[in-house]
Amino acid sequence: MSSYYYDLHIHSCLSPCADNDMTPANIAGTATLAGIQIMALTDHNSVKNCPAFFKACKKYGVIPVPGMELTTAEDIHVVCLFDELDSAMAFGEEVDSRRVLIPNRTDIFGDQLIMDEDENVVSREENLLPNATEITVEEAPKIVEKYGGVCYPAHIDRQANGIIATLGTFPDYPPFTCAELHDKEKIPMHLEKYPVLQNKRIVISSDAHYLWDIRDADAKMEIDDEPYSSATVRKRLIELLKREADR
Repeated sequence: MSSYYYDLHIHSCLSPCADNDMTPANIAGTATLAGIQIMALTDHNSVKNCPAFFKACKKYGVIPVPGMELTTAEDIHVVCLFDELDSAMAFGEEVDSRRVLIPNRTDIFGDQLIMDEDENVVSREENLLPNATEITVEEAPKIVEKYGGVCYPAHIDRQANGIIATLGTFPDYPPFTCAELHDKEKIPMHLEKYPVLQNKRIVISSDAHYLWDIRDADAKMEIDDEPYSSATVRKRLIELLKREADR
């Protein structure tokens, strides 16, 4: 077992609300400076910058996790993570088929840039990404599981697009194994107020939209990484997140 510092919620310049300096290469480089060993790229309703992110992370020695911040039909944000890039890309295609297509207004929402690992813009996403999809919060875990991944509600300690703020509580169903908080200081209050969280694994991530949002290494997980490879660490991470916490 080894300790790994992680951040499993990062937006690139593909998310219109993120800064254009959030290129895959810049994110990977900043992760190294921050001491983060495992990082997930989770753009709104898209995985199209994950291939460049994987290549950039290899250069910097960061273990990349392909992911997405899915917006459900209820306008709830759900982090979706996968151990294989191909699985994430296939999931992205299914989400594309369930998106509500609204042309992006770059003057209002910002650019949605698809990059390569050398910081070149290869294309742009023409339709707005963050708006609600047709996938419900009950459907999401089943669809993600179909591609071998895991998902859990994002930033439950926030009002905007948080599952608690939207539904009024943390639901018993679907049976998520994890929940993400932005502020670790709020963990005790949430565990006390919402008993259903007692057996959930609590993930602390930055939800970074700017390079300066990426935090210095703090949150960490113990992962069985033998025999070592980045693929093994990624696989064991997903397996860990699929199991409820033992408190």
